[in-house]
Amino acid sequence: MKLVFLGPPGAGKGTLAAKAVEFLQIPHISTGAIFRAAIANKTALGLKVKEIIDAGKLVDDETTIALVRERLAQADAQKGYILDGFPRTIAQAEALEGFSKVDRVVNFDIPDSAVIERLSGRRVCKNCGANYHILFNKPKKEGICDLCGGELYTRDDDKAEAIQKRLEVYRAQTAPLIDYYRKKGLLVDVDARPAVDQVIANFRQALQV
Repeated sequence: MKLVFLGPPGAGKGTLAAKAVEFLQIPHISTGAIFRAAIANKTALGLKVKEIIDAGKLVDDETTIALVRERLAQADAQKGYILDGFPRTIAQAEALEGFSKVDRVVNFDIPDSAVIERLSGRRVCKNCGANYHILFNKPKKEGICDLCGGELYTRDDDKAEAIQKRLEVYRAQTAPLIDYYRKKGLLVDVDARPAVDQVIANFRQALQV
């Protein structure tokens, strides 16, 4: 099964993809992981991406599309995949159609208010990188990591203003894909507000997997 996961930052796409991989037995392919692997393997495209990222620029559509195409041609993706973070734009979606036919596009639907609550409440350990949440996953001692005793902090991109900006970018660039895929009859909406296990149950029911 060839799937695309859509949803705003904070919808939990990465967590849900990791769970779905267990029962679907297909790879979870995120653009971030593709970029890192290409850079680590020092492929021609990987070297190009490193140059772009080192310059502090965003990887352009053409390079991103070429990398995704290269990744989907690998043996483990022949039976299916979960694409996360691609396509981000209509142009990327049209390019994807040229080299891989998607079976379903899952839109993990969550209101902005819930995203802000989730992300702004996240705390990360400065020492070991463990994640906590002031509402859903509290440390035993406030501000201190359970695992290593390190100090917990709020990442800059988890501050309310930054989250709002990320949501605005998502709504402008990626949300149009929801209508694009709905018109093609490929879109499945899944409520991303409940706990992970419930979202996965809803996902399985919606896709009958």
